Amino acid sequence: MNRNPNHSPRIVPVCLSLLASAAGAQTVSTPAPPQAAGASPTPSAGLVNDFLRQQSSAFTAWDVGGQERVRFEYRRGMAVAGTPGAVDFSQATPDNDFWLLRTKFHLGYNSPCQWFNVYAEGRDSRDLSDDRRAMAGTDFKPEEDSFDLQQAYVTFGNAKEFPLTAKVGRQELSYGDERLIGGFDWSNLGRVFDAAKLRLELPDLWVDAFSGRVVIPRDGEFNTPNDYDWFSGVYASTRTLIPKQETQLYFLARNASAESPAAFTPPPPALFPLVGARDIYAAGLRVKSLPSQWKSWDYEAELAGQLGRYVDAGRSLDQQALAAHVGGGYTFEEVTTTPRVGLEYNFSSGDDNPADGRHGTFDNLFPTNHKFYGYMDFVSWQNVHNARLNVSVKPAKGLTVTADYHAFWLADTHDYFYQVNGVARSAGGYGLMPGNDSFVGTELDLVASYVVSNFGNLQAGYGHFFRGDYVKQALATPGSQDADWVYVQATFAF
Repeated sequence: MNRNPNHSPRIVPVCLSLLASAAGAQTVSTPAPPQAAGASPTPSAGLVNDFLRQQSSAFTAWDVGGQERVRFEYRRGMAVAGTPGAVDFSQATPDNDFWLLRTKFHLGYNSPCQWFNVYAEGRDSRDLSDDRRAMAGTDFKPEEDSFDLQQAYVTFGNAKEFPLTAKVGRQELSYGDERLIGGFDWSNLGRVFDAAKLRLELPDLWVDAFSGRVVIPRDGEFNTPNDYDWFSGVYASTRTLIPKQETQLYFLARNASAESPAAFTPPPPALFPLVGARDIYAAGLRVKSLPSQWKSWDYEAELAGQLGRYVDAGRSLDQQALAAHVGGGYTFEEVTTTPRVGLEYNFSSGDDNPADGRHGTFDNLFPTNHKFYGYMDFVSWQNVHNARLNVSVKPAKGLTVTADYHAFWLADTHDYFYQVNGVARSAGGYGLMPGNDSFVGTELDLVASYVVSNFGNLQAGYGHFFRGDYVKQALATPGSQDADWVYVQATFAF
C-alpha cells in the first residue's frame, strides 16, 4: 500500500482539531437523513446508543450499553462444590437448583480521528439459592461477584492508516474456536486478563502478540490478576494462504511459579483454579472452511503440541503432550428447516506413567469448554477421547434446535478423569485407577434457542449423562447414578 510519507505527522494536529470540535459540539437533536426507498435499514448500535444518537450527533463517538442475563439451573448427580463427598455421579450427591443473574454495563469512546479508543465495563454477578461453595465452611459462592471491573482498556492505532495497533488493559482474550483461549461467557463471571496486545494487520494476514495475567474474581474484593501465572502468545491468521479456508498458526506460553497456590486468600472460585509451577510451551495449527465455499459442506481441524516443564509434588517433569480435533458437517440448504448434521472427534493425551519423569497430560490452558465437550460441563480437553454427533434444525424464524450426542473414554486410565476446569478428580471415590475400564459414559444434550429481537434471546436445555463402566467402578462405594441437568436462560442487551 502506498502512503504519503508526510501524512502521519499531520495526524496529531488533525486529531486535536477534531477533538476540539467534538468538545464544542452543541447537544441538539440532529435528524437522520431520509432513507432511500428499498435501502437496507441502518444496523442497530444497541438500544441506548440508537436513542442517544437520535438525540444528538455528539453521541456518535460514544458507546453506551449493557446486558442483563438470567439463568435457572437444576442439577442432579452433578458435583456440589464445598460439600464433602458430593462429587459427579455419586449417589451421595444432593440435587441442586439455583439462579444466576449477571448485569453488565459498558461505556466506550472512539476518538474522532480513530487513533485511540477507551472502553470500560462493569459486571455484577449474583448466585442465588446455590448449595455450592468456593470453599467448604465458607459462604463464598462460586459464581457470585458483586459489582466489579470486568474490562478497562485503551486501544492505540488505526489499521486503515497504519497496520500496527495496540490494546492495553483489562480485556478478554479469544482466539480460534476458544478451545485453548476464550472469554468463557457461559460462566456467570467470565474470564478476562490484565494484558497488553500488539496486532499487525495486513490485507491478507493478521498477527497478534500478547502477554498478561488472568484476573481472579473474588466476591467482596476488587478483582486482581494472578501475578504468579503469566500467559503469552503469538497468534496468526490468514484466509489466502490456502483457498477457501482460514488457516491459523500459534505459539503459546504459560509460566506459573511455585508461589501460585498461595497467591490468594481466600482461594478463588473452582472455575478459576490456581495451578502449580509449570513452564509450558504450545505450538498449534487450526484450519476451518470459509462459509459457503464448499457448497453445503464445512470442516475444521486443530492440532496442538506441548513441551516444557511441569512440577508435581516437588518433582520437575518434562511436559510432552498432544491434543487434536477434527470435525465436519453437511447442511441441507434446500430443506425449509435447513438441518445440519455434523461429526467430530477430539483427543487429548494423558500421563501413562506417573513415575517416568515425563508429564503427558495436556494443559487445556484458558478455554471455553462449555461449547465442545458436552453442555453439562463434565469434561475438559485433557486425557480424553471424545466422539460427537450434532444435529441442528431451524423450524421457525429465529428458532434453532440442536441435539448433541457425546461418547467419552479416558485416553489413559493411569491418569485422572479431569473436570471441566482442568482439575483432576481425586476425591469422593475418584483417583488414579489404572485397572478401571476406560469408558466414562455418554451424554445427550437438547437445546432450543429463540432470538426474540436484535436485543433479546431465550434458551432452554436438557442434558442427561449415562455413566459408563469407569464411573461405576470408581464409585462402587457409595454407589453411582446418572446425571440430569435442566436450564432456562433469558438475555437482554441494551
